[in-house]
Amino acid sequence: MKLIQVIMSLMVVMFMASGSAWSDETVNINTATVKQLQKVDGIGKKIALKIVAYREEHGEFSSVDDLLKVRGIGKKTLEKAKEQLSVGDNKKEEGHSKGGMGY
Repeated sequence: MKLIQVIMSLMVVMFMASGSAWSDETVNINTATVKQLQKVDGIGKKIALKIVAYREEHGEFSSVDDLLKVRGIGKKTLEKAKEQLSVGDNKKEEGHSKGGMGY
């Protein structure tokens, strides 16, 4: 019985460690901290700092594609990270246009 409890506990820990890869959560580039941005594939501390600095200087991003305006972010980096990012709420915006009311 204890072996089953240990195995179940390990499975729960492994599932929780998988994080946002299994959820619909995204990182909002208009509100994210440097630490939150670093959790996104392809974004390290240096790029995260540049994103926050750009946002503070120029205001909110209107789309995830606006990250191309940040020095050091190219098309490859953006494509790698795009599915994990948003500019609105923290739900993936699949199947929705960026315009209009946003729902």
